[in-house]
Amino acid sequence: MPEMETATFETDLSLFKYDNLEQLPASYRDLDEAERRERTEAALDVLGDDVIILGHNYQRREIVEHADFIGDSYQLSQEAANADAEYVIFGGVTFMAESADIITDDDQTVILPSMEASCPMAGMAEALQVDTAWAELTAETDANIIPITYMNSYADLKAFCAEQGGLVCTSSNAHRAFEWAFDRGDKVLFLPDKHLGENTAHRLGMEDELAEWDPWDPESDAAEAVEKDIILWEGYCQVHERFRTEHIEQVRGEHPDANVVVHPECRREVVEAADVVGSTSTICETIENAEPGETWAIGTEIHLTKHLSRWHPEVNVLPLCGDACMDCNAMRQIDPNYLLWVLEELVEGRERNVINVAEEEKELARVALDRMLEV
Repeated sequence: MPEMETATFETDLSLFKYDNLEQLPASYRDLDEAERRERTEAALDVLGDDVIILGHNYQRREIVEHADFIGDSYQLSQEAANADAEYVIFGGVTFMAESADIITDDDQTVILPSMEASCPMAGMAEALQVDTAWAELTAETDANIIPITYMNSYADLKAFCAEQGGLVCTSSNAHRAFEWAFDRGDKVLFLPDKHLGENTAHRLGMEDELAEWDPWDPESDAAEAVEKDIILWEGYCQVHERFRTEHIEQVRGEHPDANVVVHPECRREVVEAADVVGSTSTICETIENAEPGETWAIGTEIHLTKHLSRWHPEVNVLPLCGDACMDCNAMRQIDPNYLLWVLEELVEGRERNVINVAEEEKELARVALDRMLEV
């Protein structure tokens, strides 16, 4: 296992962490929706209260219709921790299942239906990579740098931030996490999402203190980056980065009365052009509170847009750009056939695709999460 330069615990790249995760058996690959739904409901009847299903807002209809809870990633992990179920099946991506494993009891088992549901943005800041870059960055300054990682990161990066005096944040409390960090240090390294970091800096009136840093780019200078108070890691959400101001202009041209709500993982100019900016919870609340007949264009993953259109038919809900623009390939890997497979395996007493965070990582990551809850 590779050695960390500045952290005490051992870890590996995410690609090699979960070699226990399995592919979908061939017999499950060609099921039609009617048979799949019938078998899924039958398995859930057998398992009863021993299992809960968590469905992230970005999951497709065929997943969320079986979910006991639907929501944001950390909110779902909290629901799992508050439940008595022995098995937690997370309809989301790897870092979400890891977060659930961190905060649930030891006698609860977290299962990720698909081995391929891995968030690209989380993979842009692996702990091993950040550790190497951290050594380079801190060598250039005597200032106390506090690392903050977005919830959309692997457990070992959360652990790394905790060990270096930092914490975790969500898109809703990033500004409070920044304030917490500046109360304790001189500078902030924010990762992996540079757009959320930039938007947070603007919210705090610190937009002149921003430096973007890509440690793998020879043109990106660590000594230059530490001259600023907020250092943004070169990472982004592949869905939210696709939105452009021309999408907003187009939807307003076609629907003059349209309002626009976008996620803070979007580019700065998109956030500035929108009417409302907020997390998926804020987006949901915005549509829930809309007046009948209002038009809202949504700048986030397409499946949430489709859910809100279905759940609130009295509101005219539009995607800010087309399906291909808004689709998250990682979330789409949670195929409903995978869900059926892991459920039927549990009925037979077999656990598949268990997510188990290493104990030392889990303890440190929990520290980072606890610090987040302080803010």
